[in-house]
This record gives sequence, structure tokens and C-alpha cells, in this order.
Amino acid sequence: MTAALARYKDLCLDAHDAGVALAFWAPLLGLVPERQDNGDGVMRGDLREETVWVNQVAEPKTGWNRVHLDLVGELGPCLAAGATVALAPDEERSWTVLRDPEGNEFCVFPPRPDEPTALVVASADPSRLAAWWGMVLDTEPIPANGGARRWLGNVDGLPWDVWKFVGEGAPKAVKNRWHWDVTTPDVGDLIGAGATLLRAPDEDVSWHVLADPEGNEFCAFPEE
Repeated sequence: MTAALARYKDLCLDAHDAGVALAFWAPLLGLVPERQDNGDGVMRGDLREETVWVNQVAEPKTGWNRVHLDLVGELGPCLAAGATVALAPDEERSWTVLRDPEGNEFCVFPPRPDEPTALVVASADPSRLAAWWGMVLDTEPIPANGGARRWLGNVDGLPWDVWKFVGEGAPKAVKNRWHWDVTTPDVGDLIGAGATLLRAPDEDVSWHVLADPEGNEFCAFPEE
């Protein structure tokens, strides 16, 4: 493997009401919520990489999320916090698809010793996108259920067990409500590897906004 082009930094959620998002997600993720003066929010854990930023936006959620979280645990705390059931388990699916109070889907798997938590990205070609992010993060894709190499394990800094890429036939149509941030020694190398520049640093932001080969937005910060 070559040297990593980037390292996972943290996660971000767009929310119509940051206060609602903080109240729901912080207890589920075991993080400490903080409302900021500009109306946004942040949830912090013991490690920097556990940070989740909540960006308050005007637009409501539309469509299914292409990026979501897979959690492992009981449904009770999620439902008590305000989640609703989108899809119940059936003969083919052992997990429950829930929605948070703003409609963001996430999955809860029954507790099992070998069940991983995950950051999940829907993809038209999950094996290919996993290989691209594996190259960027300097880790090899590992076999998912069914044998295809479309999961990333041993991702430096990732606060979930694995990064999953799952099949989705519909093309990406709207901005992702969830996105991740990375640090990089050279944003030019990310662009050279196939990322697209969406926004350069300006008077309002000090980071680069990029998209991966399937259009998933992520932000790149200089290494500290």
C-alpha cells in the first residue's frame, strides 16, 4: 500500500433543527452535546474522531439518505428518544430501519458479538467505491456478507468498526445529509486521485469541499 492521501477526521449532519438533532443523537452515540452561538451544534466524545458536527440548514430532508449509520443494540432507547420504524425485520433482513425525528434513516442490528457498527454509503458500484476510499485511506477492502470486497476495516481514526459500501441502483440526486471530514497533507493529491473540487477555501470556510467519484461530499482539512 502507498501512503494515505487522507485520514478520517469527523462526521457532520445537516439538520433543519440542530437542537432536535443534538437531543436525539447525543444519547444514542454516547456523546456530549453542545449548542453553538451560530445555531449549529456539536457532539463530542473522548476522542477527537468521535466528534459529530450538526449544521443547521434551511432545507428539509428529501429522499432516502445515501449515507447513514449502522448501530448495534436494543430498539427501546431509539424509540423512546423519538425514532420511528421505517422497515421492520423480515425473512431476509435481521435489522430494523429507523428514522430520527427529522426523517434520517439509520439501521439497528440485534446485539451479537460479531455484529459491527458502521458508517454506510450507498453506491452504484460499491466494490469500486470501496477500493477508491481504501486507496485514499491506505487500507484494503475486506469481504462483506456474501464475499464481495466492499467493506473497509482498520480505517485510521474511524470511530465505527467498519465503513460499508452497499449497492444502490438509483443515482445520487441531492446533497447528502451526512458527510465526513478528512485531514490531508495535500488536497491536490486527492483531486489528482479522482476527487472533484466543489468549493475552495474562501472568506467563509478555511477548508476544501470535495466529492468522491460518485458525488458524495466530504471536506478536506490540512493536517495539523
